[in-house]
Amino acid sequence: MTPNNNNGFNPDKQHTLADTVSVEGTGLHTGAYVHMNLKPAKPGYGFVFQRIDLPNQPTIKADCDLVVDTSRGTTLEENGARISTVEHVLAALVGLGVDNCHIEINGPEIPIMDGSSRPFIEAIDEIGVVEQEAAKQWYTIGENIQYCDEARRVEITALPSTEYKVTTLIDFNSPVLGTQHAQLKTLSDFRAEIAPCRTFVFLHELEMLLEHNLIKGGDINNAIVVVDKPITEEAKVRLKAAFKKDTIEIQGEGYLNNLKLRYPNEPARHKLLDVVGDLALIGYPVKSHIIAHRPGHAANVKRCRTASRFCWSIK
Repeated sequence: MTPNNNNGFNPDKQHTLADTVSVEGTGLHTGAYVHMNLKPAKPGYGFVFQRIDLPNQPTIKADCDLVVDTSRGTTLEENGARISTVEHVLAALVGLGVDNCHIEINGPEIPIMDGSSRPFIEAIDEIGVVEQEAAKQWYTIGENIQYCDEARRVEITALPSTEYKVTTLIDFNSPVLGTQHAQLKTLSDFRAEIAPCRTFVFLHELEMLLEHNLIKGGDINNAIVVVDKPITEEAKVRLKAAFKKDTIEIQGEGYLNNLKLRYPNEPARHKLLDVVGDLALIGYPVKSHIIAHRPGHAANVKRCRTASRFCWSIK
């Protein structure tokens, strides 16, 4: 087996990491500084987290039935242990074609890094990905399957496909974001087109999170802050204190500190990234075209549960 980076490997074989690689950073919501090891795993292992900071070092499988919270990210719980904000690292693994990985972490939350999957992909690139002897097992469908949440105006449709494709559409009734869509035509495009796209939050949401101490690891460099309302001088003082910045720049509606987007539709692309990360909780790689209108973690996980219980088959 030889290392590779999602170029030229057999897509119908399982893959794991060539070696162990470490990542360090702060959790967005808990503020905990954690050390994480991504380690190779045997065929059929899937993705498993291990809280090495807790007694008996309990493991938590990346499984949609173990999701206990989707309010500000995706949180798993098993064996009396939790791990939160799992979606960005899972998206990186799926985006590189990795099937099996053991993830050791000495804290309660995956580090937010820059708010995207790119730092995790860059770390994995240091050691590479290797092909395993076992054949990959795919989840496939034979007909269209739809999930709807009328109250939240969410609609996620899965269509039969010979490969994994994702289309996302977002509409927050925001003059800054407008209506956006993003598309992943093939998984090999994930690294360049989707992985760099950062999470985003509206200013009114950020203020609420800060007020309730729910974003202890927030930094102006790990999320796009959408300025969707006038801001008072008092609010600027609070933001400067929270982010430990001397100045906070806002010029009308736009992005905090006049942040430049990596893509014009970066928020829609990040929503697509979240879909890929959350759907990893199905437990098998997917062959389907997912069309998600106004997706979120709660809807993505419900889509997973529908897939794993009723509508899909393994091939």
